[in-house]
Amino acid sequence: MNTPNKLTLLRIVIAPFFMYFFIIDNFYMRLIALFLFIIAALTDLADGYFARKYGIITGFGKFMDPLADKILVSSALISFIALGYVSPLPVILIIGREFAITGLRLLAAYRGVIISPTWWAKVKTFFQLSIVGIVLGYITLVTALTYFQSPSLSFFEFNYYYYFNWLLWITAIITIWTGIDYMIKYFYMIKTVLK
Repeated sequence: MNTPNKLTLLRIVIAPFFMYFFIIDNFYMRLIALFLFIIAALTDLADGYFARKYGIITGFGKFMDPLADKILVSSALISFIALGYVSPLPVILIIGREFAITGLRLLAAYRGVIISPTWWAKVKTFFQLSIVGIVLGYITLVTALTYFQSPSLSFFEFNYYYYFNWLLWITAIITIWTGIDYMIKYFYMIKTVLK
């Protein structure tokens, strides 16, 4: 197995460990979770870099790389719901879309077609990783300030639920739109299954 694919699989392995450490309300556990998330994000950059640099773009990589991103983002979003930082509905829409498109990719792979990420899909991934980074950073910061009993904690006490959900809904809309875009482009394959 080549290096980019190993890095992709590493990201999938990291995701449940990140989720486990993050949902524990403890400063050191969340620090470990943040560290794991950063490593996972770096593997995403690294596998793409190595694949392009050495020309080792494979069908496995094209399928598994977006799937690894979906697993990592979904783990983070589910964790945020569990901790009460975001609303479940936009997360359900985002994860539902991801499962639907993964199913479409499996169908395409079965028929020998590789669905490469579109420009809008890359924008979607950027928004998803951005909202995850913002919420993850906020929770980790507040956990640290609470742990060290910092007086600056009061500066970060605001209606985060409102703002986080606005960002999440924008991300959900973009995510759903990219899903519709894929469905329209590959509807000819979906029709063959429905017959």
